[in-house]
Amino acid sequence: MSNADKIFIQNMRDIIDNGVADTDLNVRPHWEDGTPAHTVKKFCVVNRYDLSKEFPIITLRRTAFKSAVDELLWIWQKKSNNIHELKSHIWDSWADENGSIGKAYGYQLGVKHKYKEGMFDQVDRVLYDLKHNPASRRIITNIYVHQDLNEMNLYPCAYSVIFNVVSGRLNAILNQRSNDMAVANNWNVVQYAVLVHMFAQVSNLEVGELVHVIADAHIYDRHIPQVERMLKGTTHNAPKLVINKDITDFYKFTVDDVKLEGYEFEPFNEKFEVAI
Repeated sequence: MSNADKIFIQNMRDIIDNGVADTDLNVRPHWEDGTPAHTVKKFCVVNRYDLSKEFPIITLRRTAFKSAVDELLWIWQKKSNNIHELKSHIWDSWADENGSIGKAYGYQLGVKHKYKEGMFDQVDRVLYDLKHNPASRRIITNIYVHQDLNEMNLYPCAYSVIFNVVSGRLNAILNQRSNDMAVANNWNVVQYAVLVHMFAQVSNLEVGELVHVIADAHIYDRHIPQVERMLKGTTHNAPKLVINKDITDFYKFTVDDVKLEGYEFEPFNEKFEVAI
């Protein structure tokens, strides 16, 4: 069993068995048919993944690796907020008639700010510090910008990353205010594991830990029977991440520059409806 599977199973089991339901509350999310989408939740789940030992993708079902990387690059490399520049359709429910999701996600990473060293957006500031000041304790991104929330079609879920270098290894803390565990938990883990690998490579660092901090880790009511069926499946060993070692510029990475070798997964093909 991969460590990612072990963590995922423990999280899901703990939420189902020991979580708190919000059925007595008025909730914002709803299903496509208009029914309120209630959840069972745990507060402040913290998971640690040692990227030097394993690539953290679950095998209980397939995580769409290329689509996850495509969305990651859409946000962090293209710094886009327009779904027309994204291959998947996961953001369609939150886009306007022009394809924009408002001043959210990639838009915030692309806004330039003035520093004593010059003008940087958040991504370029991280890359600059990893190369020129890796001892810094200030290598942070934040896209939960209160002054722009009213112009975001969806408030950021994964909203902040703290990067920290220890003994030549790049570590990261992904802070997430809310996580739909069945739909998006491993998707987010995979994305930010890839990001750490990319940033480490272009900064002449090795990979260290990815720590995932989730304030509200929840399973939606309609997902619970599906999750129970999924947890009965067989797990497999973790695959190996293969990354194009010739890339030295983060902006030169493409989806095809990262791939998985030996990714075996259970043929669990049930689709999870996404609450909106």
